[in-house]
Amino acid sequence: MTRNLTPRWYSPNEVAVLLGFGLSKVKMKIATGELRSIKDGKYRRILPEWVDEYVRDQVERQEAA
Repeated sequence: MTRNLTPRWYSPNEVAVLLGFGLSKVKMKIATGELRSIKDGKYRRILPEWVDEYVRDQVERQEAA
């Protein structure tokens, strides 16, 4: 029996792939606070909801412009 697991959180590399960005752009978005993240030991992690929130914020900014 094969079970597909849904990630509970993403690494910056995974978020870069999801958004079609380079890793350095994701790290910049984290550093500026545009993309929320947490530190788990030495690793940085991003919840799926935070990725959705970032995308939603970007769409709202474009629509308001």
